[in-house]
Amino acid sequence: MDPSPIATRVWDMKYRLKASDGAPVDKTVHDSWTRVSETLSAVETDPSMWRAKFLKALEDFRFLPAGRILAGAGSDRNVTLFNCFVMGEIPDDMAGIFQHLKEAALTMQQGGGIGYDFSTLRPHGSAVAGVGADASGPVSFMEVWDAMCRTIMSAGSRRGAMMATLRCDHPDIEEFVSAKQTPGRLTNFNLSVLVTDAFMEAVASGADWPLSFGGKTHRTVKAAELWDRIMRATYDFSEPGVIFIDRINRRNNLAYCETVSATNPCGEQPLPPYGACLLGSINLTRLVKRPFEKDAALDLTALDALVSTAVRMMDNVIDVSAFPLDAQRQEAQAKRRIGLGVTGLADALIMCGVTYGSPDSLDLVGRWLHRLQRAAYLASVALAEEKGPFPLYDAEAYLAGETVAGLDPDIREAIAAHGIRNALITSIAPTGTISLIADNVSSGIEPAFAFRHTRKVLTPDGGQTQEEVADYAYRLFRERFGEEADLPDCFVDAQTLAPADHIAIQAAAQRYVDSSISKTINVPEATDFDSFKDLYAQAFAQGCKGCTTYRPSRVRGSVLAPATEEAVAAAQMPEPEAAGEIVYMAQPLQRPPGLEGRTYKLRWPGSDHAIYITVNDIEEGGRRRSFEVFINSKNMEHYAWTVALTRMISAVFRRGGDVAFVVEELKAVFDPRGGCWMEGTYVPSLLAAIGGVIEQHMIAIGFLPKPAAKDSDRRAIARAVGDEDIGRQCPKCGLPGTVSQEGCETCLSCGWSKCS
Repeated sequence: MDPSPIATRVWDMKYRLKASDGAPVDKTVHDSWTRVSETLSAVETDPSMWRAKFLKALEDFRFLPAGRILAGAGSDRNVTLFNCFVMGEIPDDMAGIFQHLKEAALTMQQGGGIGYDFSTLRPHGSAVAGVGADASGPVSFMEVWDAMCRTIMSAGSRRGAMMATLRCDHPDIEEFVSAKQTPGRLTNFNLSVLVTDAFMEAVASGADWPLSFGGKTHRTVKAAELWDRIMRATYDFSEPGVIFIDRINRRNNLAYCETVSATNPCGEQPLPPYGACLLGSINLTRLVKRPFEKDAALDLTALDALVSTAVRMMDNVIDVSAFPLDAQRQEAQAKRRIGLGVTGLADALIMCGVTYGSPDSLDLVGRWLHRLQRAAYLASVALAEEKGPFPLYDAEAYLAGETVAGLDPDIREAIAAHGIRNALITSIAPTGTISLIADNVSSGIEPAFAFRHTRKVLTPDGGQTQEEVADYAYRLFRERFGEEADLPDCFVDAQTLAPADHIAIQAAAQRYVDSSISKTINVPEATDFDSFKDLYAQAFAQGCKGCTTYRPSRVRGSVLAPATEEAVAAAQMPEPEAAGEIVYMAQPLQRPPGLEGRTYKLRWPGSDHAIYITVNDIEEGGRRRSFEVFINSKNMEHYAWTVALTRMISAVFRRGGDVAFVVEELKAVFDPRGGCWMEGTYVPSLLAAIGGVIEQHMIAIGFLPKPAAKDSDRRAIARAVGDEDIGRQCPKCGLPGTVSQEGCETCLSCGWSKCS
């Protein structure tokens, strides 16, 4: 089949090498494959031979190296070819915390996602020896990381990705579980709870559960009540995820020399401090012989050869890649960990006439991944014989590991004779855009979300066209059998599968995966809480290393929905939805003759003249929403960019949708000349101050929820525009923020307190 337009477009946008002026360097996708194969073969003793073999593996998207490799290899740019990193263990002191913040910023600057375990930080309210203060707790420092990520993004980087973990026995676990339930908070983090075997036993037995830090128990809760709290947050908000951390460490090939307490942002790579995430996927759809015929089958001989080449290519990435930190380089080279997985599994099952989640599919997934695991280990043993095992290889300790002990006997004998080049070899990652450029094969081991849907695409002249995006297996079937042919029963998608089918596939795959699996279990909104909670018990009982679910809800909404012909037709007109819901428009709203609004006066230190910000609103679907913004001042220094800013913000507002992101983006802007203190709170730039004013207005009209009582930055902006007067004047900071709380005079701005 000819590649779909979206496949070419995604390659052009994300992976095609271009010069600094935007001129394409890669003329075709084949040029991208050539660039990657030349780069990865350069470390071989016979580069020309391996360049040809690597290129053959890449052709027709048979092997899909991770996006960082495809985009960065051979680009002569100072970027890492590793997707993600788990950073170093955070010490429980201020200097160490901010040193690790610096390391995180440097890593994200080069394009790497990061994971952190915040369990090493003392809980909120703990004494800080020597300074006479109380600790603010791990969640407060996560806010600092989140602000750093926003700052890196505002400097032009792609959207940041971070994972935060916290142990289930940390005293601040309840605050961690509910941290993202406030809109706009910790938006750059994925959250996961590190769940121990002991905790799951306590949940099952109804036992008490101590919350401890540093050998001291701070309080005790009922394990089942804490588990219900975690589950309820996930049921309503789809976070946090759950990581079965004891199982991960017990089954780690390197358990003898490392301890894992965090994962990369998507969870498929549990990693030690400074561990790096190197990913690649075998595209199973290209290995199916005689698709849709009765004797359709995966070409296992071709799989063996492709896996062997892929392992060698990924091993070479370790030697050619740049690393943001030297500690990351040392860790990667000492263990030479890779994560080879699969994509297109659901489509390959369909092409073989097998239904995803059925007993036959579980058997087939097990046989396919067992064969991949076998080929990958033998390839790594052959590399060790040629180039040497990984430096921290200890034959006795390695062969005693739980996962290695379960390998085929002949593989264990080969390892004992020659060692092994890569400490861990297999992992199954999310492959969203990589799968798209391979002509929209199903992603990773996920089922197809929908077999066809319609996307609106902007044309060069500013207009819109519609194009159908179809799943690879669906397109192949229609090409061979026609549009009128009935789809076989094996064409099942995420909308029709039971959640238990997802778990069964994940568990079947996990038996042959060294590291872990990125998998989301789609749960219908109507699922009751007890049934939802039981899914996690099933995942634990069936041997999964973690569990992530997504349930659409009124609180969370849904990320994606399959398009129907009726939905496409309805999208042509900007009809508002029911009251209280976000309205998305295909065309911008038209301005009525008159609008209601409010003007705010903002004084920015260093300017002789006030800035006046007017926000006008419109009512749609019974809900008031901001429609346009005007900024005026006698100070002409900022005239050009304020006019541009107001026109751009107003254009976004008129398109509808969840425009709250405008506030987040403005507040994330840092002025390189420094910001200013406004009413006792540091505001990083004039743009951030303007964003705060718009946010305050959206809160006032009910578009955004009211802030929590301690949200001091919003209060500072509100006071600056004269919109709020909180309490009496504080004797320490001078702000009108002193109130009576629990028998004490407390300032909500600076924290000063005096008990009466």
